[in-house]
Amino acid sequence: MKISSKRAKKVKLTNRGELSLYFIGTGSAFAKTLNQNNLIVVKGNDHLLIDCGTMCSQALYNVGLPLLSIRNYLITHSHADHIGGLEEAQLLGRYVAGKKPTMIINRTYEKILWEQSLRGGSQKSEVKELTFSDLWSVIRPKKLKNFPRETWEANIGTINVKMPRTMHFPDTARSWRDGAWSCAVIIDDKILFSSDTRFDPDLLESLDNKMHFELIFHDCQLFTGGVHASIDELSTLPARLKNKTILMHYGDNWQNFRTQARKAGFHSWAKEGHTYRF
Repeated sequence: MKISSKRAKKVKLTNRGELSLYFIGTGSAFAKTLNQNNLIVVKGNDHLLIDCGTMCSQALYNVGLPLLSIRNYLITHSHADHIGGLEEAQLLGRYVAGKKPTMIINRTYEKILWEQSLRGGSQKSEVKELTFSDLWSVIRPKKLKNFPRETWEANIGTINVKMPRTMHFPDTARSWRDGAWSCAVIIDDKILFSSDTRFDPDLLESLDNKMHFELIFHDCQLFTGGVHASIDELSTLPARLKNKTILMHYGDNWQNFRTQARKAGFHSWAKEGHTYRF
């Protein structure tokens, strides 16, 4: 794995065929000095945007990528820092590009995303009420068998993604089964991108035992409590997992915790505006 040496001024949606991950942002929902924790995956001529928060469109524009250039989306859950830009994306597709963007989404989450979040700003835009399928092309992932937890799989061209369910919210949920719909993303069977999740050692242990990840990008809150894994909780993981865990989705004061993270044995902190190549 190689990390770009400088923050990107321009980002492209194609490369020579390697798997690359560009961190649009690494910040938590309430960060002000960091963009939101959204990710662009590129491999050859294929690309995928994982999550599209309220700041995503501007952050993309700043590196030469108008939102209309993004054709493929995967959404991990329905908090605003992950879906806040989707209304713009779907209306741009309908009324500017005249072409629907594509989303990897199963039927269960499509209903939740449309009914609870996206319908209000778009359904009555025309005489005939619009539906999700009027605004999005859909790739239906397949539910996998023989996985430690509910997991879905799909491909965007040469990019393979698997989506294991996660335990994010509410904070009273005892497991991923009890919580609202949320997922992590496994990219090409080598990278685990946790998106937002509470501390859930079984997510990491069971999937790493099966997949043997090269790297894990993990949600890291800088205090304990609520609906995110904290740095103190993550520090209790086995060394073999911490050694390949890159911390992301952190607060503005993350630099105050650099010594703690180093002593705990984490790989590093995710670098906003940089590209990871594999």
